[in-house]
Amino acid sequence: MMVQADTIPAGSIRVVARLPGGEQEGLLLAVTPAAEPETTRLVRLTPEGPGRPCPPELREQAEAAARRYLAHPPLPSLPDRRDPALMGVLNLTPDSFSDGGLWNEPDRAVARVVTMLEEGADIIDLGGESTRPGARPVPVPEELDRVLPVLDRIRKLGDFPISIDTRKAAVARAALAAGADWVNDVSALGDPEMATLCAETDCPVVLMHMRGTPETMQQGISYRDPVAQIYAWLRERVEQARRAGIPERNLLVDPGIGFGKRVEDNLEILRRLGEFRTLGLPILVGTSRKSFIGACLDRPVTDRLFGTAATVAAAVLAGARVLRVHDVAAMGDTARMAAALRRDRSGGGRAG
Repeated sequence: MMVQADTIPAGSIRVVARLPGGEQEGLLLAVTPAAEPETTRLVRLTPEGPGRPCPPELREQAEAAARRYLAHPPLPSLPDRRDPALMGVLNLTPDSFSDGGLWNEPDRAVARVVTMLEEGADIIDLGGESTRPGARPVPVPEELDRVLPVLDRIRKLGDFPISIDTRKAAVARAALAAGADWVNDVSALGDPEMATLCAETDCPVVLMHMRGTPETMQQGISYRDPVAQIYAWLRERVEQARRAGIPERNLLVDPGIGFGKRVEDNLEILRRLGEFRTLGLPILVGTSRKSFIGACLDRPVTDRLFGTAATVAAAVLAGARVLRVHDVAAMGDTARMAAALRRDRSGGGRAG
């Protein structure tokens, strides 16, 4: 099958295949709108553009990528909840970019969780360290002082998943012992002890892409191809997790929108989000109220509801399975409507 680069259908996705002589980034996996494995078209593009038939040594890998793309693995600890799932944000920090200082007091934090659950949150994401651009690290004792009193109280509210948003294994260990269920790690196992902890406790973990640290991530940003580079980085972290003994059923990936990306990079990630489905893992997306929305619409952080809704709809249509949001009720309606519009033959087309 011969194709030209400018005639590739819009639904196509690119995968990176490993060859004996290194990585070949010219393989493109074209998936028809029906998204049926038997009708998947496989082509290989050269850097100059013209295509040629997929060579035998790549066909098996491309077909495996097609199966991963079409897979619909269950969300960990969420078998009876909606898909896509809503992760409600609870920042227990004085300096988070959107709601810093609003929920540091335990009574207000608990009331906020009750509201988010009533609005349809499936998971509560609890964080005691800001990861906004330029934020400095918080010492472990201080992070624990912010998180544990609230975690203890909200754990008593019911049997719903609680995620601890932290880069530190020491914080994650204490939170899991106190009743948290997931680890949301913006450093994707950057702490050498985090992988071992998640394997030993058999907890779900979100692996997110970030350049550097929150303090440095927006400095000197340069991508040749943001999606290809983020995909390769996440693939390496997934392999690291597997080697550490974390089962695949406990892994989710997050391309890290807003973490070390320019406005155009964030938009490109959303346009090509479906490419990450070839990792074969559920995709979490967090766009809520972020600065790239403000840059596109010239809106302050307090006035980005509709812009966030557009990005949530785009993410769901591309296959996102978990949405990290501040405005749970509005984004729940957005996600369910987008899911109803999506025609997904892989088994997850309708939200509950």
